[in-house]
Amino acid sequence: MNKNERKIYIYSAFLITLMVNSAKLMALNSDGIIARYWQFNIEEYSFQFLYNMLFCLFLLYLNLSDGKFLSVFRENKQYWKFYLCNSLVIVAAIVLGSLIHSFIFGIFHLPGGRIRGYFARFLLSSIMIAVVIRLILLMRESRKKDMLNEQLNSAYLQTQLQLLQEQLNPHFLFNTLSSLSAIVMENPGLAQNYILHLSKIFRYTLVHSGNNLVTLEKELEHLKSYSQLITMRLENTFQIHINISKDLIQMQILHLSLQPLIENAVKHNRATLSDPLIIEIYEGNRWLIIRNNLQPTISKTEGAGIGLTNLNERYKLQNQQEIEIHQTTEYFIVKLPLL
Repeated sequence: MNKNERKIYIYSAFLITLMVNSAKLMALNSDGIIARYWQFNIEEYSFQFLYNMLFCLFLLYLNLSDGKFLSVFRENKQYWKFYLCNSLVIVAAIVLGSLIHSFIFGIFHLPGGRIRGYFARFLLSSIMIAVVIRLILLMRESRKKDMLNEQLNSAYLQTQLQLLQEQLNPHFLFNTLSSLSAIVMENPGLAQNYILHLSKIFRYTLVHSGNNLVTLEKELEHLKSYSQLITMRLENTFQIHINISKDLIQMQILHLSLQPLIENAVKHNRATLSDPLIIEIYEGNRWLIIRNNLQPTISKTEGAGIGLTNLNERYKLQNQQEIEIHQTTEYFIVKLPLL
């Protein structure tokens, strides 16, 4: 419960109490119809007002305290317990209020107009409290979604930044420019194609997808540009095979989720003519599976990319679903849920 909610509790309880007890204020007019049946007593009215307001606050507190009291039944979807307990609280408040009122201000009796008055006021108060509770729950849900979107955007921006840092670090630039220099001397036409793919990679990295999701088709199209650069640099020591059916090509995936996986595979595995690095991308039970043959480099390369942890966190925030990571003696496998 935050500060704003506490203010809403108090203001709502005061307004509801004022509304359901306003009829008795009409008894102040001695010539009015109400004055014929009710004689206004400031002490009696003050007691009713205070007791009614405490009832409203108590009911709000029981129903809106996270993980406590009646809110536990609502959170666990045990609605029959939730409504039954609320009903018992309301009935108990009506009976207790009538008893105390009769003891202090009049003859001790339960039947009659007094208990009917309490029943009418507290029933009306309960209905309005239910509306307030629903509004506060909607506010909490909206606030939770806003926080989730903020976390997701923060993780996404971190992904963009780290990918750009990786692409601009001296090691990446050295390999890229060395490959480009060799291609320019051997095949100027191919060099233009190389520069085109490199520009596509930077452009795609910088483009925000709006809701962090893109179609699988768009992400694979970007991956083709990146894999082309790797192929031009490693030549026949690198292979990538993509096997995705047309039925799934329009499903969604997180923006910038495939390139880091390919990047990590290239960084942490050796690639030779006798033992080429082979990366496979295929579907399986609505999962996108990225698998590479495991042949670790002798010297462990320090990771500078976004890493699997960041990618997993993004999936948890976006879809409340984690990625799956498996490693055997032969393969390293990452499974991404298709959204």
